[in-house]
Order: sequence, then structure tokens, then C-alpha cells
Amino acid sequence: MARPLRFRCSPRTWSEQRVRHEILQPLRSNIGARAVAPRFEIGGPWETHRFEMKNGDVALFARDASGNGDGAYWMGNTETPSSLWKTDKFGWREVPYHVSRWTQRELLATLHEEEPWLADYPHLSWYFLPVFMSKDGRESTRAFFREHAAGFPDAGRREVTRFFEDFLSTGALDEHRHVMSGKLGTSDRVDRVRMSAAMAEFIAAKILVEAGYVVIPEIEVTTGHSLDFRATDADTNVLVEVTRPQPPANRAAAGPVAAVRDTAETKTSGQLAKHGGGAVLFVDCSSFRDDSWAAVKGERPDVRHRPAVVYRARPDGSVEGYRKGRVPLELGDTIELLN
Repeated sequence: MARPLRFRCSPRTWSEQRVRHEILQPLRSNIGARAVAPRFEIGGPWETHRFEMKNGDVALFARDASGNGDGAYWMGNTETPSSLWKTDKFGWREVPYHVSRWTQRELLATLHEEEPWLADYPHLSWYFLPVFMSKDGRESTRAFFREHAAGFPDAGRREVTRFFEDFLSTGALDEHRHVMSGKLGTSDRVDRVRMSAAMAEFIAAKILVEAGYVVIPEIEVTTGHSLDFRATDADTNVLVEVTRPQPPANRAAAGPVAAVRDTAETKTSGQLAKHGGGAVLFVDCSSFRDDSWAAVKGERPDVRHRPAVVYRARPDGSVEGYRKGRVPLELGDTIELLN
């Protein structure tokens, strides 16, 4: 399975003739590629190329035409020409600014041409661009927002996408874009359970950021595991692990209360048990419909780990939940805590 989009860097000097011979011709023979005019200017000493395939794939190539030895950069959701197979891969922040900006503009224009409704959500489009335009995952990741409301029940795609757009546009997770967007995955089919679990991490980050904390994802701990977040402020340094129970209709558990208990048990008997304590467990019930959440609220089941916060977020921004144990985070302004 292909991963989120990254750049390939070739240190060689590339001429127009070499591009035609080593990139365009092989792609044309294999998958019907054609060279088209790029849609945007790049600036700087770069010459640009855009290739479109009969199957809808697209590839971009920027080469240094100044002779300063900056090489060339390739990005595409298609097969890679053999002339670039052994090149190193780089993230969006690791390549020259002109190249990164031009590539993003080209791909965003294509994305919004194919999914016009996403144009209303520019930051979310940019944030998930590495998966929205990936080789294997471009159909499934877009469909997850378009047809499955990003895992929220009884909600429309626009209100849900606006929910995440409003949070992502704060820039709180911009530095961690590659890691976090990649959590959505690049599978060629919609796995609603797994994708919803990925979005639970964005909901948790939103809660923490709105509570005044700086969040850093994927914190390695001494057991060799990674916990989802570190939340910090001037007085706080807390690890947070997020889990998302499946809605009762989608699982074997007898009901919503059992779903919460069983899912939390899996997490606490595994990752958190090996960590040895100290982390806060966030149990995100945002996939639950109203009646299922009402049952959880009524019983407020223990989750066999303390401290823990059990909550459900809605796309209007409201969050309600309850705590178990002494939670070392001030969340009162972001979660309506049940008495």
C-alpha cells in the first residue's frame, strides 16, 4: 500500500530532453501519460512539468535550471519512473519552499476540480492533501468525509467538515501534518472503524488545544510504544492516550456500556499496562448515537484505568462527558462535565 505523498529528490542535472526521455516516454508507454502545461508559476530557478495519466493519476516534476546543483523533485500518485527509483524521499517541509508551494497549489487545484465541495474547506484540504491525493487512498479518504461524515453519526458532511476545518485552521497541528494526516491511511477502501479512530485523535487534540494546552503527537515511551499526545502548558506535562469504542450496532458487545468497558479494557491491558501508568486515557464516544450515549451517561461505567475521561463530541462543537480518577488536566471549559 502506498503511503502519504512525499517528494523524491534526484541530485542529477535534468534537461528538457532528459525529462522527455527518462520520465515522459516510460510513463506514456506504461500508463498513457501526457505532458500538460502546469497551472501555476513556481518562481526561482525552477522549471516545472506536469504529467497526467489516462487513469486519472497525476505527477509533478520541478528541476533546477540554474546549474546550481539543486537537482530535481518528483511527486506523483502514479508509478515512479525507473530513473527515480533509488532516489531519497523527503517531506513537505524538507524541500525548497518554491517547490513545496508550487506542488501544493497544483495538487489542491486538482483536488478541488475533482471534489468541488472541498474548496469551501481550504485548510482541511491542505492538511489532508498527502492522503486526499495519494496513490491508493485518494478515493477512500475523500469518501470518508463526503459519504460517512468523518465518523459522526446523524450528521451531514458539511457540518462535520466545518468542525475539523475550524480546528485545523488554528494551525495547532500544522507542524505535525505528515504524521497526523497519515493516520487517516491510504487504503483503497473505506474502513470506517479505523478511520473514525484516527479522527478521534483530532477530536482529542481539539479538546486539549481549546483547553489551553500545546499538543505534540506520537510520544515514544520507554516500553517502545508510542502514546498519542503530550499535553503541556507552563505547569503541566501529561501524556494522553485516545481510544474510540465502536458503536454497539457494529460490534459483538451487548450494548453501549459494554462497548465502552471492553474497548477501554483492550487499551488498558495492552499499551497502557506496559507503559506502567501516568497517562490519561481519553475514551471518545463520538461515534455513538444519542440513545447509546444516553445509556453511557446514565451508568457512567468505569473503564479500568484512572485517570480517564469519557466523552462524546458533536460537530456543533459541544462535548460532554465524565471523569474517572484525578485527571491532571483542566478541561472544564471544553467539556461539559456531568455531575
